[in-house]
Amino acid sequence: MIRIGALLFLFLTMSLATVAPARAAESYDNCTGFITSLPAVISTQGTWCLKQDLTTAMTSGNAITIHASNVTVDCNDFKIGGLAAGTATETYGIAAHNLLNITVRHCNIRGFFAGAALWGEFGGGHVIEDSRFDGNTYIGVLIAGDGSTVRRNRVLDTGGSTAASANGGAVGIAAQYSPDVLDNTVSGVTATSGTDGDATGISMLFNHAALGSIVGSSVKGNRVRGLFAAGSGSIAGFGSFQAEKIVLQDNDFVGDASAGSTGIVCYSSTSHARNNMINGFATGISVCADDGANIVAP
Repeated sequence: MIRIGALLFLFLTMSLATVAPARAAESYDNCTGFITSLPAVISTQGTWCLKQDLTTAMTSGNAITIHASNVTVDCNDFKIGGLAAGTATETYGIAAHNLLNITVRHCNIRGFFAGAALWGEFGGGHVIEDSRFDGNTYIGVLIAGDGSTVRRNRVLDTGGSTAASANGGAVGIAAQYSPDVLDNTVSGVTATSGTDGDATGISMLFNHAALGSIVGSSVKGNRVRGLFAAGSGSIAGFGSFQAEKIVLQDNDFVGDASAGSTGIVCYSSTSHARNNMINGFATGISVCADDGANIVAP
């Protein structure tokens, strides 16, 4: 079973710092404004764009902070980089808290404690799509809120944080309060060497009626591989805590066959798994209802 203490700590202690302007779609014609330096703060709804790579060496706060609902950040495939801050960084790439309808698309976000964090128990309707999250040290993507979606992203080489709040662990995609996680590739999630950290491909938290959330999420068509725990830590392709009625379908999970590893870990049997490929885990499916057509290979 995965450890969730560090991730719970993150949700309870995250704070927002600076904000930046929002972004546009495929052309600059739709841009409300441009993000030209970091850190940046976005306080006005609309589409805010990048038209060049941006980097920062800041070790805390947010490279881009969003303080208004109905904002789109469109990086137009440019980079937001934080690698210069090192593995002890606690900086977030793009962050928004308790807002509605935030979209992040076409971004290349590298080297942050968390690449993108759209979170909060009172927000939702967010979309993170068609982006690359590469070399972030604790979480690639963090999304929360009913009606939110993470889709068609590449989350690569996550992990290695030496910040105390990470507790040595690493998570590719962390979802909270009923988002859908669709058609993403998570490749390379590695706990910090010298710790007992866990490595989790996709994590789902607090999707539970008692918490006031609309219950139910779809985790479909994702590819998860390259998971490596440290010390006595363990790996999970998918893990959940206080999350119910999740549908897991058509996912591929590949592990390293290590002791204690699990392909899919559910919080209760109200979650259902069907037609998943689970390869290289000590336990294929735990707690979830197995609805058939799942292939579990050693």
